Amino acid sequence: MKLSEFWRSMDDEFGAGYARVVASQTVLDRVGNRTSDEALDAGVPPLEVWQAVCAQHDLPQDRWLGTDPGEPR
Repeated sequence: MKLSEFWRSMDDEFGAGYARVVASQTVLDRVGNRTSDEALDAGVPPLEVWQAVCAQHDLPQDRWLGTDPGEPR
């Protein structure tokens, strides 16, 4: 997953405005008790961060690979 795909998945799941709040304020256990923003800045791969977001928010497994870039929004 590219960083742009991470943000597309976040926007699709939470909405463009709220996705930024989730990324900056939700602490994720799976990436060392960091927020998405902190984890990405530390070099954690976007897919790993996305899957941590999915786990934290109890999203269905079928969303854990992110939004397919070929799918229309």
